[in-house]
Amino acid sequence: MKIPKLEEALQLMNEAKAMNPGPWCDHSFYAARAAGAIAELHPELDSSNAYILGLLHDIGRREGMHQMRHILDGYKFLHAKGFDDAARICLTHSFPVKDIGTAVAKWDCPDNMKSFVDSYLSGIEYNEYDRLIQLCDYLALPSGFTLVEKRMIDVALRYGTNEYSILKWKEILNCRRHFDAKIGCPVYSILPGIVKNTFEFDPNT
Repeated sequence: MKIPKLEEALQLMNEAKAMNPGPWCDHSFYAARAAGAIAELHPELDSSNAYILGLLHDIGRREGMHQMRHILDGYKFLHAKGFDDAARICLTHSFPVKDIGTAVAKWDCPDNMKSFVDSYLSGIEYNEYDRLIQLCDYLALPSGFTLVEKRMIDVALRYGTNEYSILKWKEILNCRRHFDAKIGCPVYSILPGIVKNTFEFDPNT
């Protein structure tokens, strides 16, 4: 795969965190951990590759507090370095349904770049890594692992919803069931602290 080695991916994340610190960094590390853990049990995926793709899915946020522009910033940044598979994930992770109309965040970029995303998505078929990072994006809050439904509400409270939101949520739920079947157990069962983080309740205190 055209992705950086783990050491370089971590260095890129550390640089990005210094440029634009914020909750997105912790979210990215939890998404990476979820991706690696699921891929470890998946017969077709490599856990190291999955971790790196999860880690870099939001790398475009290095450029600042932008909305949909971050997927393009990430794509351009990684594509320029020759990491085309990681660049791809920067675009595909935001579209469980392959339709740019499903985005609820603002398209804070030129119209030609929005058209580029539309054309790019139309020209590919999602693979298992695309689907994995789409799921893991919904399994990760900055504070830890979570049920996908809580992440859905988290995004909706920040960006709102549109006529595609329910379709998008259904696709993520289908994606979770797909990976449950692939690894032979609920994905939730392999993510430590998910109950405590989801419900903000520690039975040991």
